[in-house]
Amino acid sequence: MPVYALNLFDLAANSDYLAYSKASPKAVARYGGKVVALGHQGSELIPGATPARNALVLVEWPDHASIQAYLDDPEFADLHPLREGGTLNYLWWAFDKLDDLRPLLKRA
Repeated sequence: MPVYALNLFDLAANSDYLAYSKASPKAVARYGGKVVALGHQGSELIPGATPARNALVLVEWPDHASIQAYLDDPEFADLHPLREGGTLNYLWWAFDKLDDLRPLLKRA
């Protein structure tokens, strides 16, 4: 079942994330990951919303095991510190794909 990794962050004042962004597509693709959306927080905030991070990356993965394999691959061990050092206020969540929200609404 597909999994969506939602990455929200602010960019740090260095070139680490630039280096990460150049090398990560190959690593992500090796494990079936595909970037499906990139975003930048605009100047307008939605009233009442929590302040956003200034960047968004949404990656679709085949499953949770694919994300873990990406993280654990020793060939890319030097890649993850670039992501960590190049960002601030990083939020990263994985969401299982749903066809609709009704199953969640029954739990409430």
